[in-house]
Amino acid sequence: MRTVERHADEAPKSVGAAWALLALNVLGSAGAKTVVTIPRSLIQMVTMGALVGAFTLALTANLRLRIRPSAFVFLLTLLLVPSLISSVDVGAGALFRCARLALFVGTLWLLSRWWDGSLRFVRYHIRMYFAVLVLVAAGLVVSPGTAMPEYYGGRLVGALWPLTPPQIGQYSAVVIGLSVLLLLGRRTTLTGAAVVIVPSFVLLAMTHTRTATLGMIIGLVLAIGSLFLTSAAARRFFGWTVLCASVGAVVFGSALRTWFLRGQSQENFSNLTGRAKVWDSLLSAPRTTGETVFGLGLGDKSWDGLPIDNSWLAVYNEQGLLGVAIVAAFLLALGGIALLRPPSLSRACAIFLISYCAISSYTEVGLGDASAYLLHLALAASLLAAPAPAEPLPTPELPRQRSDISRIRVPRWARR
Repeated sequence: MRTVERHADEAPKSVGAAWALLALNVLGSAGAKTVVTIPRSLIQMVTMGALVGAFTLALTANLRLRIRPSAFVFLLTLLLVPSLISSVDVGAGALFRCARLALFVGTLWLLSRWWDGSLRFVRYHIRMYFAVLVLVAAGLVVSPGTAMPEYYGGRLVGALWPLTPPQIGQYSAVVIGLSVLLLLGRRTTLTGAAVVIVPSFVLLAMTHTRTATLGMIIGLVLAIGSLFLTSAAARRFFGWTVLCASVGAVVFGSALRTWFLRGQSQENFSNLTGRAKVWDSLLSAPRTTGETVFGLGLGDKSWDGLPIDNSWLAVYNEQGLLGVAIVAAFLLALGGIALLRPPSLSRACAIFLISYCAISSYTEVGLGDASAYLLHLALAASLLAAPAPAEPLPTPELPRQRSDISRIRVPRWARR
């Protein structure tokens, strides 16, 4: 029997749609005031409906429940244990968040069938979040006053969908970073990359989001550094970037400092816009042994009515030390796998995403619950997955021609 090799599974269109619905689910339901007031209940209905739709599409595309082994998704599944233990006695809201996280993780398991180290999900990621940025830009055109309100210090917010400046900054930074890496890897044209990068950079600048900007810069440095020895384009880009950054720091140093401080006093900047006071209060609060180990249950990532704005402290507050250990484990697992992989564009994209999420975790929440940060890390896990082994496919055998020598007539002269 002859065999041929089966190539990697071609993902159906429903896989890309499921990934986009996951991104829609983690957009959130609380944010800035919009041009037309959207009831929060309606937004929550849309986002939760998107999660159910993502799970349904993923299940439809993967009816045989074929999954790929993934340390990241396995550890994320373990995170459900402290989440559920701590949320049982809290109430329906915490249990609902546990169910949401479970459905999110289940969808990732179903989609892991198509995690083969290719750039398929990178393109899904860029398209979805660039569509969100287009929506933000449309809101800026429709109502500039609503899009840059005074209560946010004139920073860009979502005027058509309630998005905060840190969210817009995060999406812009991720889209820019991945697009730059695709351009360096010659997986897109200069024109195509510019159409995405330039407007995204403008929106990032208008949000005045320092964490997203620093995360993008450091993430790109590490990602391009991983390609430095194998890519001439990466070396040229790195050299020109260093030169332009040096000239820009000299010429526009004062303007950059003003943008970075955002009009804040030195004291306000040093205590991280009041975050340090919330962190000190959270850490000094008395806790029982159970609350220290398992946390207080999934909530809205706040303390005494104020946002925690730190992923590690938010996980400690809601899922305890066990949750912190699991989050640290999947970050270290992704980072270790990325270091062991040979240099490639997929590895560079994964390094960018992992480093960006690690840096952002200091002033943003999201590593312990269904969020855009977990979706970024899931994308990194898909990029670090080993290619699926080729499977032999049976090919139909050709019908054998029957040769019966007895039926062949032999001439008389040959019989003699």
